[in-house]
Amino acid sequence: MKKMILGVIITAMVGWAIYDLLLSDKEAAQQTEITEAETAQPETTGLAVGDLAPDFELMTLDGQTVRLSDYRGQRVFINFWATWCPPCRAEMPDMQQLYEEQDVPVEILAVNLTASEKSEENVSDFVKDFGLSFPILMDTDSETASKYKVKAVPASYMIDSNGRIAFVAPGAMNKEFMAQEVKKMK
Repeated sequence: MKKMILGVIITAMVGWAIYDLLLSDKEAAQQTEITEAETAQPETTGLAVGDLAPDFELMTLDGQTVRLSDYRGQRVFINFWATWCPPCRAEMPDMQQLYEEQDVPVEILAVNLTASEKSEENVSDFVKDFGLSFPILMDTDSETASKYKVKAVPASYMIDSNGRIAFVAPGAMNKEFMAQEVKKMK
């Protein structure tokens, strides 16, 4: 009888040891998964279609701070431009019309290459003359233009609601083309 009780106790202890060993292996695996998730690299940004658009922070013409990341969840049309640029002057009325009509909601962020302007007053006069109501961002040190590798203006980036680049336009666009690209974005 003692041998039988001793056998049951030993069997129970061996069973418990195996159970404990398996449980600790499972917990270790879960901990490894958590650690891997915590150390995973954040998503990188880029300038190609499908890449997460680089964030930036600029002041508007009227002194407010704007970040691209503030618009996450919305479609965004970023346009790099200057007052002295004839194609920029040609597409601004179409951008204003697109902004006013809002067939498909889109926020337009017009990034002025302020370092290339004679004065900020020229920018202000331009905005008044063209009746622009969308945000005019002042890239005073060309940092944002450099980040987006802008070589010539106008240059535009369409950013979808997930913050990804959906379309890149190196050059002027007309309203119909702008609207078509905005409609394609999610």
